[in-house]
Amino acid sequence: MVTLKTVVLDAEKCIGCITCMRRCPTEAIRIENGKAKILYDKCINCGECVRSCKGGAKRPVYDSFDLVDSYKYKIALPSPSLFGQFNNLDDPNFVLEGLLALGFDEVFEVGLAAELVTDCTKKLMQGKELNRPVISTACPAVVELILLKFHELADHLLPVYAPAKIAAKLAKKQALEKGIPADDIGIFFISPCPAKVYSLHREEVSNEKYISGVLSQSDIYFRLVEKMNKIKNPRRLGKCGYSGLGWGSSGGESNSLGLGNYIHCSGVRNVLGLLKEMSDGKLDGGADFVEMNMCPGGCVGGVLNVENPFIARNRMRQLAEKMRIPPATLEGYGLDENFFIWDKIPEPSTSFQLDPNRFVAMQKLMLVEEYLKKLPGIDCGACGAPTCRCHAEDVVMHGGVLDCVKLDEVGK
Repeated sequence: MVTLKTVVLDAEKCIGCITCMRRCPTEAIRIENGKAKILYDKCINCGECVRSCKGGAKRPVYDSFDLVDSYKYKIALPSPSLFGQFNNLDDPNFVLEGLLALGFDEVFEVGLAAELVTDCTKKLMQGKELNRPVISTACPAVVELILLKFHELADHLLPVYAPAKIAAKLAKKQALEKGIPADDIGIFFISPCPAKVYSLHREEVSNEKYISGVLSQSDIYFRLVEKMNKIKNPRRLGKCGYSGLGWGSSGGESNSLGLGNYIHCSGVRNVLGLLKEMSDGKLDGGADFVEMNMCPGGCVGGVLNVENPFIARNRMRQLAEKMRIPPATLEGYGLDENFFIWDKIPEPSTSFQLDPNRFVAMQKLMLVEEYLKKLPGIDCGACGAPTCRCHAEDVVMHGGVLDCVKLDEVGK
């Protein structure tokens, strides 16, 4: 199993540019001795540094496909975005049949679980007990960002597990009902991004175990192509309809809810901008539901994909138009809302806290402000920190002296 660090640095490939540091949405990267350094207590594993690294020095971490062979009964959980990776795919059953040909004994579509999450969300929102606007929790990087930097929005999070976790719970439940011993069951999510790898493995540490491993969508893609090319007439294995498939793109979840008053956006800068607007209260009463995806275009834009997100999104839209399977419902699967709701409410992070003691924290803040007056405020990154404020905070928190090429000029 992977560690909870799902983005790592290959120092030999790092050229010391500041691109990743600039692009990181949580200011979790520094440049030290000519090499990037990831501050994991502030990292949300979004993969933006992987996407932007010029030298390929950032590497996403996921489980090896070899882990699949460790289990007697193997279940694959393909995400909706996987279906957008294949050219000329006119039937999702080719993908499902291909996964079985890879050695899996069963396939449970995450898109089907997404439809059930949609139905659960509708019921919860009809109860009018959720704080508006309700924020989708489907993107784990967005959830981590809110818990890290936007604590005031935490009580707007939809308290429902993401579709991958629900798919794993249902897949395990069904396998046990077939009489398969629990120790023989291996459940593997095929992920489009490192944030989902991190989220699912972290949940497995603290809760009942459902996920046995999280695989890379790109790795599975190249293994699947060969198998799919040999399939002529796939069986009708799919149970997911157009609604669940739509979850793979930004706006798919919102559309499936059938709400008229919703907002969706994707991409790091857009998500940050919208969260700041919400934090300032500018959306109070302005929307019922907000769907945000850190990756451009939604899960189709994850760094573990192989296809351009816009091409993949178009393919998925065309595929969805051919699917006439009605969305799954809780009643159809004999479930209620309790199956979906968080077992434990996640706590906001204290990684940006200057000190747990309020008095000490105020003293440190005053020192940060004092240092900031000495710095030029141009956020050039030459010191190895993304902003002058970050540099001042680093000095206050970890010691050292201000290191700025502009200090002499400012002093004059």
